[in-house]
Amino acid sequence: MESTAEGLQPRTFSVKLWPPSESTRLMLVERMTKNLSAECIFSRKYGILSKEEAHENAKRIEEVCFASAEEHFKKEPDGDGSSAVQLYAKETSKLMLEVLKKGPRTTEEPEAPVVDTPLEPADTVFDISGGKRAFIEAEEAKELLSPLTKPGNSYKRICFSNRSFGIGAANVAGPILESIKSQLTEVDISDFVAGRPEDEALDVMRIFSKALAGSVLSYLNISDNALGEKGVRAFTELLKSQGDLEELYVMNDGISEEAAKALSELIPSTEKLKVLHFHNNMTGDEGAMPIAEMVKRSPNLESFRCSATRIGSDGGVALAEALGTCTRLKKLDIRDNLFGVEAGVALSKTLPKLGGLVELYLSDLNLENEGTIAIVNVLKQSAPQLEVLEMAGNEITAKAAKAVAECLTAMQSLKKLTLAENELKDDGAVTIAKSLQEGHPDLKELDVSTNLFQRSGARCFAQAVTNKPGFVLLNINSNFISNKGVDEVKEILKGGKNSLEVLGPLDENDPEGDPEDGEDEEDGEDADDEEKDGDDNGDGGLGSKLQGLKVEEED
Repeated sequence: MESTAEGLQPRTFSVKLWPPSESTRLMLVERMTKNLSAECIFSRKYGILSKEEAHENAKRIEEVCFASAEEHFKKEPDGDGSSAVQLYAKETSKLMLEVLKKGPRTTEEPEAPVVDTPLEPADTVFDISGGKRAFIEAEEAKELLSPLTKPGNSYKRICFSNRSFGIGAANVAGPILESIKSQLTEVDISDFVAGRPEDEALDVMRIFSKALAGSVLSYLNISDNALGEKGVRAFTELLKSQGDLEELYVMNDGISEEAAKALSELIPSTEKLKVLHFHNNMTGDEGAMPIAEMVKRSPNLESFRCSATRIGSDGGVALAEALGTCTRLKKLDIRDNLFGVEAGVALSKTLPKLGGLVELYLSDLNLENEGTIAIVNVLKQSAPQLEVLEMAGNEITAKAAKAVAECLTAMQSLKKLTLAENELKDDGAVTIAKSLQEGHPDLKELDVSTNLFQRSGARCFAQAVTNKPGFVLLNINSNFISNKGVDEVKEILKGGKNSLEVLGPLDENDPEGDPEDGEDEEDGEDADDEEKDGDDNGDGGLGSKLQGLKVEEED
């Protein structure tokens, strides 16, 4: 290297960290998309986002955070931009967490602020939920909550989730919250007493309740606090003062019959409520009754989730009837309960009143054929605009396949269909697959795993999705598809508009197995007969396309 000429001063270089290059911003969007659509602790709790929805959220988050950081940078133009970069990263993480906690949404459903509404500027959100779950005591609380004590702060939304408050920390937080409660609109105190003894946890809840009483909230999340009746009543002052709630989350809270009664009794009005989520509680039939009363008083409800709550037939009937008042409902999630046929039939009588449904989750309700047929016969008339339909684990057999297929034919806006863990076999699989072959341009995911079908059903489902633009996932795992059948499925997918990447894993497929009862599908000849019967009946389409495929016996 040549030496510096004598008398010349060495050059100094200034490294600017802001703004990031366009390629860096695009890389961040892709990284966020991957993280938002990956399985994690939040996706297991709140549901996993599709790649399409994750990308939409990632793009919106990046744009909002870039704008916020850019504004910050303009105030310190002589700096190197490091503080802008820190703000950019910090706010991105916060908003990603919000999206994950909200779970998957449709564009019609205005539950997730990042997707559907303009985001508040960064300084209106105070969130300490990031990082590992940790206990908080008095001294740490003073430091952690100090931004809330600054005069003139404009915080409207606070999230204390994932931090466990003891009595000392609660006594610090109480006066601070009371001083700003008039400006608060959204409060998330989910999972904020984890690991505390019951008496201490109840005292902490009472302190927070008293501090926040009188605030006019539109959003309240008290999930993951093992409330039970005692916990609900510990929030008496807060709940009694909330007549303007639009979103209420009481998930994984041990909501028993008495707790449900207390909740229904304490909240003075749910008339403005748009989102009500009760997922994963011990409600049972008796607890379903007061919840049903709350639902009746919530005519503006758009999203109702009461999944995994141990509700049986009587409670299911009560809920089904109560939902008749919620004519603006867009998302209904009541999966993983013990409804049975009677509650399924009751629900079918309510569905015609819910003409705006976009997502419907009815998996694991013991509907059987009778309940399933009653529901799908109504849906084909009342909800042709449905985008998500899940009916897994309902003992649906080929006897109900014709009714299901007719319903699906009417649903041309479907994006996701789940019929896993039923008993369709080849006969039912072929019937349903044919209903999906024509149209359905927006279909992205199809899950028909664990349905006792063989080569014929597998090929039909592959034919049904192979030319759909934007299709993402075909799950035919845990069936009895021969090795040659698997090869044929792959060839069908390779020959269409979609690549082989849309085929999900087949690690639990049993190529040597037979359907459990073995009565009418022991060998491939029966599958041939089914296809021929379909052609003789003028079904054309799939049947004619399969004629050239040789079907061998399945052992």
